[in-house]
Formats: sequence, structure tokens, C-alpha cells
Amino acid sequence: MKIAFVGGGNMASALIGGLIQKGYARRDISVVEVDRTARERLSSELGVGVADHPGGEVANAGVVLLAVKPQQLRAVAADAQPLLSSQLVLSIAAGIRTADLSRWLGGYARVVRAMPNTPALVLAGVSVLFGMPSVTAGQRDMAEKILGAVGSTLWVDREELLDAVTAVSGSGPAYVFYFIEALEQAALELGLSAAHARRLSLDTFLGAARLAHSVSEEPGVLRARVTSKGGTTERALHCMDEAGVRQSIVEAVKQAAQRSRELGEELGRAQ
Repeated sequence: MKIAFVGGGNMASALIGGLIQKGYARRDISVVEVDRTARERLSSELGVGVADHPGGEVANAGVVLLAVKPQQLRAVAADAQPLLSSQLVLSIAAGIRTADLSRWLGGYARVVRAMPNTPALVLAGVSVLFGMPSVTAGQRDMAEKILGAVGSTLWVDREELLDAVTAVSGSGPAYVFYFIEALEQAALELGLSAAHARRLSLDTFLGAARLAHSVSEEPGVLRARVTSKGGTTERALHCMDEAGVRQSIVEAVKQAAQRSRELGEELGRAQ
């Protein structure tokens, strides 16, 4: 099945690279990208076909993947609409709801919306998908295959849950980086060198996440195992509890979800 990407930025490049690594043929992938430098890079580095505006590559594709900025999506939809017949339209544009995209496509309803996250750039992402009722089982499988090329995938049966997904996994890498920054700062203030502070912070976070991912125990159980009574970890966690760190994180994620809902309304209304 041929895949036409509309937009050739970082996430599109990551998806194309992941598909090629999984054995997908370069000849079956094309990219519509208005920027000439980006087209040249995609052609030379990934070996895929490129075009500067939607045409035959979209009309002949089985999947049309929209990977442009949310503010550009309405114009892109207008260009793509005459070229659609039975293709799956897969959108990774943040915040744009399927009902709005379908409306911009003239009522076309074979639409899947996906929320990937930036670790997809190193094939370690997680993507959550929602499909409109007109999407076939085969098209759902294809959407999952494409996003699965850069990490794991999940489906939700209610689109409003994508606001929570955006807050947890979409924005989540920034929370992780924030914690790594704080851990690194503490290491520096305790006298460790910059190189050691960076290495200890990154490897500790990577190792702990890998451990949590590989065992069946809940994170709370793993935390308790590291926390000896009267020890250093207990002192640190008590300090965090006293400062309300856990509840602040929970509230921050809820605020991100609220902002996602607001942005969905704003983007749908403004365009």
C-alpha cells in the first residue's frame, strides 16, 4: 500500500525512517513538502519520492498522512479533498479534532487522529489513536502499523480522551526532561562535575524507567524497595511530600489536559 505524507518535518521523517527500518519499500512512500530544502533532504537521506503540492501521489495512495502544523491543516485539507476517494486520512496534527478535519475535507470521514510523542524520533515513542466509525478494520491496522514503526501504540474509543493523552504522553517528555534538569542541578550543587552530573542523571532515569517497564510490580512497590527506613531515600521523598511535589505534578497534568481541550476548540473555531 502506498503512503503519501503531506508535510516532511521531524515527525514525518521519523515515521518514514521507522517504516523503512521495518522493511517498507521506499518506492511506496512519497512526501508533499513545500520547502525545497526539506524536499532535497528527504530525497537524498531517505530515498523517497517528493513533490511540492498534492497530486497523483495523494490520489494513488492508500494512506494520506497529514503531518503539518495545526494552523496549516485547513488549507492542506482543501488541497487534498478533490484527490480523496477511499483512502485513509491519518492526521498527527496536534489538537485538530476529527469532526473539524472531516468538515474541512467536505464531509470525508475515513479519518484517524493520532497523538505521537517526541521519543518517536529515536523509535521509542508511544502513539494513541482514535478512528471515526467509517474507518475500516484494514485501515485501522495500517494506521497502527505506521505509528508502530516508531514505538508502541494504543487506541481509545472516545476522542475526548486524547486531551488526557496529550497531557500525559504528548507533553510527558517535557516533564521527564524537567526532572532530569533538576536532578542534574542538584548533582552540580553537591560538587559533582558537569559530565558526571549529566551521566548520573540520564542513566539513573533511563535505568529506572527500563526496570519499571520490565517487571510486573507497580511503581509504588519499586519505590518502596529503594526506600529504607531512616535512610537517604526516605529523607528525600519526605522532603518532596512536604513540598507537595506529587500533587503539583498531578495538577500540572490536569492543567495540560484542560489547555488541550481549549486549543481543540480554538483551532476548530478559528479555522
